[in-house]
Amino acid sequence: MLSKKSIRYSFVLQLVLALIILIVIFSTILYSYIKISIYKDLNKALLNEAALVAVEKSSDLKKVQKFSISSSLKNIENDAKIVVKKNHKFRISFKLSREHNIHYLSILYPYNEKKSLFISITRNISTTDKLLSEILTNIITINLIMLFLILFYALFLSRMLLLPIKSLTTKLAKMNESFLQTIDPKTLPKEFMPLGKSINGLVKRIQTFTLSQKELFIGASHELKTPLAVMKTKNEVTLLKPRDEQRYKDTLKENIETINEMNKMISNILEIGRQESAQFEEPTQIDLTKFLKERANNFRILAYQKEKKLETHIEDKPYQLKTQPTLLVHILQNFIQNAIKFTPIGKTIYIDAKSTPNGYMIKIIDEGKGIDESQDLFAPFKRVGNKSGAGLGLFLAKNAANALNIEINIKNRIDKNGAIASILIPKQK
Repeated sequence: MLSKKSIRYSFVLQLVLALIILIVIFSTILYSYIKISIYKDLNKALLNEAALVAVEKSSDLKKVQKFSISSSLKNIENDAKIVVKKNHKFRISFKLSREHNIHYLSILYPYNEKKSLFISITRNISTTDKLLSEILTNIITINLIMLFLILFYALFLSRMLLLPIKSLTTKLAKMNESFLQTIDPKTLPKEFMPLGKSINGLVKRIQTFTLSQKELFIGASHELKTPLAVMKTKNEVTLLKPRDEQRYKDTLKENIETINEMNKMISNILEIGRQESAQFEEPTQIDLTKFLKERANNFRILAYQKEKKLETHIEDKPYQLKTQPTLLVHILQNFIQNAIKFTPIGKTIYIDAKSTPNGYMIKIIDEGKGIDESQDLFAPFKRVGNKSGAGLGLFLAKNAANALNIEINIKNRIDKNGAIASILIPKQK
């Protein structure tokens, strides 16, 4: 049975109804045409008979010669009657009647206007009506057969149209986190190509996410295993022989520093989990201009604490955006904190934000040493320079950008006196 909620059910129902309506209209027109044509011939035959009788009754012999009077004229005259119809329009008229289940067709033919005389001829047309009934029965029978064929064809057509969807469903059902494969859009009908491309886009995002998670787990294991091994070695060396109190204290302090670094790393890994939860945050409408100015004030205080300056060039024009603010803050926070970290004391960080034909562009410009553009800065545990950190900040920013469909990039300034982190938020329809 087809479910009422299924596309196939809706398609079959609409196709069958549309074809039934067309068949009914066509059959009605066809039957009406046949009926009108038959009655038109009957009317013409009666009219000719009445005209022959009128000519026969006329004293004008010239008119008689204009008609081919057959030997059946006597029979016609026997059926014909001269009737008086006063107050009746002096014109030819036809009338259908029924008596004892017998159908008749009558004609009133004008004969003498002064005396209101008409020639009346009546014919039994039961045979004709029976023929019309048989024609109607045959048309209805043919329509019922066509209805069955239409239903069968609609089911077959709907099944054929759903084959690409079933094929896609089968391919998707075989996929899992270990086996992700894109679909060749060329193997799909033209109408399903956008769906195939969308699925491929989703598969690539899942592949990227899965690869990032694997890199994260491998990197985290490596990053945590190394300091633990160092701590163990230091403790073992310290315990090989008696030491003075200061040596024990130094070893403990070094271990505490290592533990603090490990805690920072674990906090960053937990931050990734919180970020993934934030991806399910309901998008809200914000004024991006106001949002950036409020966040810039907070970052200005942070820069001031590090003896650095932060200047903003944010256009005053309001810019409405529907987004997930938590993820957007992740991106801004990581870029600006990096800019503050790598900018020397007394130097300035610039935030430039404005709308462009491609969307809304935000640039964070620092005055540091720049970056190595040949490296993948967004890989997990990727550290730049000799600055401390777990190397997960830009990895977090990239994940948030992917979730928001935002383009982010870091490149060196043209003058080589720092780097530019750009955030392009595409225009929303």
